[in-house]
Amino acid sequence: MSQSQTRKRVFIDGEAGTTGLGIRNRLSTEAADTIELVSIADADRKNVDAKREILASVDAVVLCLPDAAARETVALCDALDGGGPIIVDASTAHRVADGWTYGFAELSADQATAIRGSRRIANPGCYPTGAIALIRPLVDARLISTDMALTVNAVSGYTGGGRQMIEAYEARSAPAFQLYGLGLTHKHLPELKTFSRLTTMPIFVPSVGNFPQGMLVSVPLHLSALAGQPSLADVRQALRGHYETADVGGEPLIQVANDHHAAYGDGRLSAEELARTDKLQLFAFGREGSGNDGGQCVLVARLDNLGKGASGAAVQNLKLALGLV
Repeated sequence: MSQSQTRKRVFIDGEAGTTGLGIRNRLSTEAADTIELVSIADADRKNVDAKREILASVDAVVLCLPDAAARETVALCDALDGGGPIIVDASTAHRVADGWTYGFAELSADQATAIRGSRRIANPGCYPTGAIALIRPLVDARLISTDMALTVNAVSGYTGGGRQMIEAYEARSAPAFQLYGLGLTHKHLPELKTFSRLTTMPIFVPSVGNFPQGMLVSVPLHLSALAGQPSLADVRQALRGHYETADVGGEPLIQVANDHHAAYGDGRLSAEELARTDKLQLFAFGREGSGNDGGQCVLVARLDNLGKGASGAAVQNLKLALGLV
C-alpha cells in the first residue's frame, strides 16, 4: 500500500486565513508522514458540489470560517453517508452546542479521551483557553465557588483580530494599545463561563497591543475570598495537580510554573515569550496576608494567540480525533 493510501486525508476549509495557514504549516511539517492535505481550487471555493465531493472523500475537515459559513459546511457533512468526516471547527459556532466536544484536551482527566471518540469537536477560543486553564482547576479543587464573581483581563497580539486589524497595525495606523469589547458581551463569554463551571458570568475585558503574536490572560483574586483561605502555594498546587492527570498522548503543552520560576522574582511578564509555540504557561503571582489583610493573588496564563489559542490546539485535536496520538 502506498504512503498516500495509508495517510489520513484532511481538508482545511478556509486555509487561506491566519488560522488556516497556521494549521496547514504545522501539518505540513509535523505530520507529513501521517496526514495528506487536500485543497479546493480557488475557483470552486463557493461551489457547493465541489466542496461536497471533497468532504465525502476525506477523513477529517478543519473549519477556519466565519460562524455562518461553518454551519453551512457542517450541514453538508451531516447530509453525507455516515455523517461525513470528523470535524474540528475553529469558529465560534459550536463551542457550547449540544453534540459537540469542547476541544481543550487538558480540561479534565478524561477530556482527551472524549476528543478521541468524537466526530464533532469545537476548537476553543484563544482568550477562553487561558482563562479556563486558570479557573477550572480551582473550581474543581473547590477553592473558587461556581457562583463567584470573577474578572478576567487579557491582552493579545494583533494577529488575533483578523485581516482588517492585522492590516491596520502593519500599516502603523492602529493605536499602540486599545481596550475593546466594553459592551461586556464578547463572543467568547459563553464558553468561558460554561467550561470554567461558573454559574455567574465573569466580567471579561480584552485588549490588543502592537505586537503580532502572544497573549496574557489574568484573573485577580483575594485569597481570603477563596474557600479555606488558601496560601499561594495551595493555589499553585491546585493548578499543578489538575494538569498532572491530563493524558493528551504526547508532549504536554501546559506548564505550571513552580515557586522558583524566574518570573516570580522581578514581577514582570512578557506577552511575547511563547510566540510561535504551542505552549501554555500558568502562574500564580501574589503576596500572603497577615492580620486583617487576607492576601492577594493574580493568576496569569501566557500563550500564543495563534498557537495553543488557535492553530496549535486545532492540530492537537485533529491528531487526537484521528488516533494519531
